[in-house]
Amino acid sequence: MSTVSETDRSIGTEVRPFTVEISDAEVEDLRARIVGTRLPEKEPVDDASQGVQLATMQALVRYWGTEYDLRRVETRLNALPQFVTEIDDLDIHFIHVKSRHENAMPVILVHGWPGSVVEMLNVVGPLTDPTAHGGSAEDAFDVVIPSIPGYGFSGKPATTGWDPDHVARAFVDLMQRLGYTRFVAQGGDWGAVIVDLMGVQAPPELLGIHVNMPGILPCEIAQRFAPVNVAPAPPGLSDDEQRCYEEVSDVYTKGIGYAIEMALRPQTLYGIADSPVGLAAWMIDHDARSYEDITHAFVDGRPVGNLTRDEVLDNITLTWFTNTGISSARLYHENALGFFDAKGVSSVPVAVSVFPRELYQAPRSWTEQAYPNLIYYNVVDRGDHFAAWQEPQLFSEEIRAGFRSLR
Repeated sequence: MSTVSETDRSIGTEVRPFTVEISDAEVEDLRARIVGTRLPEKEPVDDASQGVQLATMQALVRYWGTEYDLRRVETRLNALPQFVTEIDDLDIHFIHVKSRHENAMPVILVHGWPGSVVEMLNVVGPLTDPTAHGGSAEDAFDVVIPSIPGYGFSGKPATTGWDPDHVARAFVDLMQRLGYTRFVAQGGDWGAVIVDLMGVQAPPELLGIHVNMPGILPCEIAQRFAPVNVAPAPPGLSDDEQRCYEEVSDVYTKGIGYAIEMALRPQTLYGIADSPVGLAAWMIDHDARSYEDITHAFVDGRPVGNLTRDEVLDNITLTWFTNTGISSARLYHENALGFFDAKGVSSVPVAVSVFPRELYQAPRSWTEQAYPNLIYYNVVDRGDHFAAWQEPQLFSEEIRAGFRSLR
C-alpha cells in the first residue's frame, strides 16, 4: 500500500497529492482471514444485551468474504482529490474538493470513531454542487475532510500529546495552509469534540461551527456522571432535560464499555489488529441505535437510510488495510474531557442539529447555555449518531441552513 515516498517526507509543509494503492497480496490476505474466521457459539440471550449477536456477524462475514468488493473503498477514495501535509511532525491525510460555484464557503468536516473520512464521502456532492442536489449556488462549499491522526491514512503518533485540543489546532493549521482566511467547521462524535475545541480556541479565521453531537451538559450536571456509576437526576429539570439526563445515563451505564477499554488500555486490543472480523465486531458495537440499524442492513437486507452493508464495510475495510484499529483507539487514552460536557465555546457562532437517534437529544435550554452565540438550532425527523453517513442529503441541508447567516 503506497502512502508517501521518503523523498516527499522531507518536503515538510508542502501539500502533496496522495493516491491509495492496495496490493493484491493485501486483498487476498484479508479475504482469506475473513473466510477462515472462527466464530463463537450463539449468545445465550435473545437480544443484544451481551453485545454483537452471532446472526449479525454471520451475515457480515458471509457478505464481506464472498460478495463485497474489497477494493471498493480504494476506488471511492481515489475518485476524489486527496492530499497529505505534515503538521507538527505528523502526516495529515485529507480530501479537498473545491466547488465550481463562485464564493463557496470553505468547510472542514471532522469524522469520529469508529468512523473515518468514509462517513463524509456522500455529502461531498451536495455541499460542493448544491444546484445538483436541491440547493442553490449560494449554498456552495469548498470541502476539506481530514483523517484524524491515527485514523485512515494520517500518520500514527509515536508519542503522546495528540489529544483532541492538539488535533483541533492542527486542523486550523491545515485550513490556514490551504489558504483559507475564513472558514467554518463541522463535526459529530470525536469530530464534535474537536470542532468544539476549535470554537474554544476561536482563531480569527473561524467564522462558526456546526455540531450534531453538541457538548451541552452543564458542569453541575456533568459531574453526576461516571462510567457505570451515575447519580440520580437532580430535581427541577424540564421534560427535555430529564429525557437527556436519562439518555446520557444509559450511555454511561450500558453503552460506554468500548470507550473505557480504549481510554485505559488501548494497546491491549491486539485482536482487532490481527482479526478483521474481531475488528468489525468492535467497530459496529458503538451504540445501540446505530448497531440496530447496521443489523437491519446485514441480517434483513434493508438499510436504514444510507447505512448500507457496503458503506459499513468500506469503513471497516479502510481501518483494516491501514491497521489503525489500535492507533485510532489511543485518542480515547489522550482525552481528558467529558464527551458530552460543555467545553466553553463563548464567542464563536454555533449551529446545532439534533438527530432523533443520536445518543441523546440535546435540550434547547442546555444548548443555549453551552453556546452563548447559538445561531441555529433544529430538531430533524430522522438519522442516528452517524448523521452525515446515514442521511447525507438531510445532513447537507442542515449544514447549508446552519451556516447560511454567516456568508
